[in-house]
Amino acid sequence: MDLDVVNMFVIAGGTLAIPILAFVASFLLWPSALIRIYYWYWRRALGMQVRYVHHGDYQFCYSFRGRPGHKPSILMLHGFSAHKDMWLSVVKFLPKNLHLVCVDMPGHEGTTRSSLDDLSIDGQVKRIHQFVECLKLNKKPFHLIGTSMGGHVAGVYAAYYPSDVCSLSLVCPAGLQYSTDNQFVQRLKELQESATVEKIPLIPSTPEEMSEMLQLCSYVRFKVPQQILQGLVDVRIPHNNFYRKLFLEIINEKSRYSLHQNMDKIKVPTQIIWGKQDQVLDVSGADMLAKSIANCQVELLENCGHSVVMERPRKTAKLLVDFLASVHNADNNKKLD
Repeated sequence: MDLDVVNMFVIAGGTLAIPILAFVASFLLWPSALIRIYYWYWRRALGMQVRYVHHGDYQFCYSFRGRPGHKPSILMLHGFSAHKDMWLSVVKFLPKNLHLVCVDMPGHEGTTRSSLDDLSIDGQVKRIHQFVECLKLNKKPFHLIGTSMGGHVAGVYAAYYPSDVCSLSLVCPAGLQYSTDNQFVQRLKELQESATVEKIPLIPSTPEEMSEMLQLCSYVRFKVPQQILQGLVDVRIPHNNFYRKLFLEIINEKSRYSLHQNMDKIKVPTQIIWGKQDQVLDVSGADMLAKSIANCQVELLENCGHSVVMERPRKTAKLLVDFLASVHNADNNKKLD
């Protein structure tokens, strides 16, 4: 073989080896950095741009795609201890002609975290309203979707600010009062009574606890490598004290049942999406909401747990698009009448 050809293969092999070794090193030594790169990459790939907006000295961080048009904008509220990027798996399957806005909830990721902030559900609703006003998102009524804690906030927002919202999607929302407690809620009450706040199942501090949390929140048993579990924990640990404070705030008497207390005030067309195998918030909550909200559609997903957005992103996107189409077409038909 010609020496130049041999040299070419050696150089090519070395060139390829550098990024491969860099990836392996990142995976083994800095998994948290790899996770951040992953989200950055998917935001770029999906056309989601990150921006900041201020209300006084309070900063909101959000990502968006598209511009307001004749279809309603969609504001997406994530769950407890998550961030705006949790919606990327759903965004992937949404039409590119929709105006999407994903905001970091109060104290999360790029949004201001202040010891003086009111982290109750009412306090979070007011903050999200400030964000909406800053973006002038309510210049025309928008569609609001939230999951878990974000669903709690979204439902109460629709009750407090009915003129802002044209329709609502609640994905396994918190904030309902059940006649009997499931196993997860019973465990939380035991922790409250014993004042063992360090052991809240939704606030892991080790890879083992992270694995347990994933099993609690998901029906699908993901096989997550130890390095990625460690990376997920490393990303969360600096924020765990805040998460504990927030968690205790949203489960106290002032906030725990805010959605339940306000669900009969929700007047806009509403969609409920819930995983039938949800171990965190019982699926019977869907029926509760359907009985209290006049114009309500319920979608129960088989073989799906609490993390609907992560487990069934394509199905979630389809249900959302179909619901928006039905509501939008019905409104247009009314205008023609």
